[in-house]
Amino acid sequence: MSFITLQGVTRRYEKGGQVVLPLDDVDLSIEAGEFFVLLGPSGSGKTTLLNLLAGIDRADAGSVSVADLELGSASSGKLARWRAQNVGYVFQQANLVPVLTAYENIELPLWLQKLSRKERHQRVAIALESVGLTDRAHHLPKQLSGGQEQRVAIARAIVADAALIVADEPTGSLDAESAEVVLQLLRRLNQEFGKTLVMVTHDPKAAKFGTRLLHLDKGRLTEQPEVTA
Repeated sequence: MSFITLQGVTRRYEKGGQVVLPLDDVDLSIEAGEFFVLLGPSGSGKTTLLNLLAGIDRADAGSVSVADLELGSASSGKLARWRAQNVGYVFQQANLVPVLTAYENIELPLWLQKLSRKERHQRVAIALESVGLTDRAHHLPKQLSGGQEQRVAIARAIVADAALIVADEPTGSLDAESAEVVLQLLRRLNQEFGKTLVMVTHDPKAAKFGTRLLHLDKGRLTEQPEVTA
């Protein structure tokens, strides 16, 4: 069975008195260890799909299964616990807490788990080293560049050793050089650490870092050729 399976997934919204279908009867399978990329224009439903995979949103019809858990039938409490242990989310904006250091921002997800102070420290140290920011551990977000902030956000996403990393336009607010560093880091997490990555973007250059690409538009998925960087 695939690591991620969507069957007949539909999500509806009402907007201006009309029904909008960002996802319309979507079927999708993603294997463990893939770096899956979803390409599409703004407003095409990419973020909606990510939120379903992360257990933040629920489908109106169909089923969403991740790591053998059917997310639609899980209680809110069970879903929150599952999400804390299994999903790391990287947003377009780093969304760091401005009054906390890089170390403290990365440590935040670990407070949801029953870990000792020593265990939290070890995990944060490993995450900082993974993104090359050990020397910035005690810097506040305002003391970091945009690229460094995003790398802290990635460290926060991986610190709990989540099997699934979802990234929503992770380079959308970065310059070309910083974007390249972030994308190389995501590729390393996939290739060296075996993380399953699902990234949405509207940038074809960023999409080339994935191992498989689909295009989402008007609620429908379209197959694309395999991409290589």
